[in-house]
Amino acid sequence: MDWALERQIEQTDKQAQSEDVKTAIAAVLRHIRSGRHGNRRGGRELVQCLEIARLRASEENEWHVVRLLQDALDYCEGRALKPEFEERFLLFQDGKRNENNLSYIRRFFELMLRYTEERGREILVNQPNITPNDFLGELVSLTADGQFAEAPDDRPGRYRIVRGRAEMALWLERIFRNRIDIEDSVEAARSVVVSPDALAILADEDRAQMVLRAAELKRHAAGLDEVRRVAEDSIASESDLHRVLRENIWIFGGRYLGAAAERRLTAGNELDIPLIRADGALHVVELKRSMRARALVKRHRNAWVPTAEVHDAVGQAINYLVSLDEDRREIREKFGIETRRASALVLVGHPKLHPDIPEEEINDALRTLNSHTSRVEVLTYKDLIDSAERTLKGKI
Repeated sequence: MDWALERQIEQTDKQAQSEDVKTAIAAVLRHIRSGRHGNRRGGRELVQCLEIARLRASEENEWHVVRLLQDALDYCEGRALKPEFEERFLLFQDGKRNENNLSYIRRFFELMLRYTEERGREILVNQPNITPNDFLGELVSLTADGQFAEAPDDRPGRYRIVRGRAEMALWLERIFRNRIDIEDSVEAARSVVVSPDALAILADEDRAQMVLRAAELKRHAAGLDEVRRVAEDSIASESDLHRVLRENIWIFGGRYLGAAAERRLTAGNELDIPLIRADGALHVVELKRSMRARALVKRHRNAWVPTAEVHDAVGQAINYLVSLDEDRREIREKFGIETRRASALVLVGHPKLHPDIPEEEINDALRTLNSHTSRVEVLTYKDLIDSAERTLKGKI
């Protein structure tokens, strides 16, 4: 991350009016400034902080702030290039455009098109019978490999493009982004692809799997510790719980392919964590407070039974499922998500809320409730964490 992004977020904070929005933007700035040795920090957590801030701004109808935060998100996720982002910031600051960028763009297009013409002629000479689609495919592949151009030490002033590097980098980026805790997955993939030593390890399938597996287990163990810390924090909010669980989707089990990108599938409802099962169906995770929740169980006729805190959360989850059922055709056509077989998980409370009640008694009360609700399951945060910990130990 860089200076322009930090300055843009600072200016966005000045535009915000609501304290909730300012608090969310402050969390963005804290993350950016938390890098080591004065470096600015990015990564998935920054994106999630920006998404939370954007949500808070939309809830307060501060749409000018939403637009600025969306610009920052576009930049962080690669949808806006650095010159474009900086120029938007300059326009926001003083209304002036950078004239040097225009000269740069003109020269860039000239060189790019000239290079494309030369490579296109080479392809036609070497493959005179190539079809138009295959010809375009060759150009696209060459363009992708160009991102990993080298500058050989033995050929000053010359550059080299090695074919096939882009495909390898894409595979590595997906691993780094989804399975290993690396802040800049694109740059990490680039570094590996242009490193002969790293490629030698990846060429050895057993060694490559061992290295990647160890890194994945290390990331999961660290993520589980963070989830446990937040779940046991007496002042942690639902937003804090949402953040750490979104960063550790694996904790919900191997039945899920990942989280859906869209959280607002029906009018008026925003799902906390929408998961996609292996069969393509939706599984809704509804987050409630952990250590800040009210009592989970109460005594009734010589037995422990769930309180209104739990029943209200289950009712909310059922309402979500009803809305998803009613709008399933529209959701399937618009988002490609199957909701007819949707289910829900409610996470609420922690056994530490009841130091005088055995944990097993609390779990039994919730299991009894679960046996009467076919599509909704209720767990405490500790129950979820313990299950994930057992799975992790089994893998080790």
